[in-house]
Amino acid sequence: MAPNSGRRTRILLINPNSLEATTAMMVAIAKSAAIDAFDIVGATAARSPLMIVTPDALDAAAAEVEEIARAHRSSCDGIIVAAFGDPGLAGIKAGMELPAVGIGESAMFAAAENGRRFGVATTTPLLKSKIDALPDVLGLRSRYTGTRFAEGEPQDLMRDPAQLSAALAGAVEACIAQDGAEAVIIGGGPLGEAARALQPMFAVPVIAPIPSAVARIIRLITARTAN
Repeated sequence: MAPNSGRRTRILLINPNSLEATTAMMVAIAKSAAIDAFDIVGATAARSPLMIVTPDALDAAAAEVEEIARAHRSSCDGIIVAAFGDPGLAGIKAGMELPAVGIGESAMFAAAENGRRFGVATTTPLLKSKIDALPDVLGLRSRYTGTRFAEGEPQDLMRDPAQLSAALAGAVEACIAQDGAEAVIIGGGPLGEAARALQPMFAVPVIAPIPSAVARIIRLITARTAN
């Protein structure tokens, strides 16, 4: 449906992880970042792990993300893929006319604004190659200072918000002090609440991927509607 078809403009947020609680958390963050005319609805993958932490799981999630997008294409005006590796996003863009963004690409574009050099702080070291590849795809390699990882097992950190925040803060500090990052992305949809908590702690911008994706998809939907 088009945004002017008698209902509020609807953005579909797809969680490629299979934990419903994570979807609810990300939708809540997205709603707080959206403007009044836009509704955010969530959809959760069923075949993925509760938290994607390996390249194979990230690659495998792409097919289901595309399936979810196709199933909802007539009831939304834009799509957010809410895992940092943006699984399935390329297929959605190639196969559907709806605007679509990933939280990974959106965060990197936001971090690189005004020529800033940026790094990524996250919890999933096995995904390093996937994260490192994204700046190349986006034409941002010259701005990318690298990724630093929080100390601790990803699932253990997710069960302890205070420990997660402290561990990510150490990774953010390393991005700034050791790599020269002028902005740091908190790399992961499930890390959305931690990203908000960390923002006031640092002098450089700490980029939260979900609000970055919301701002970007709203711009794309608005531009499409204007045309």
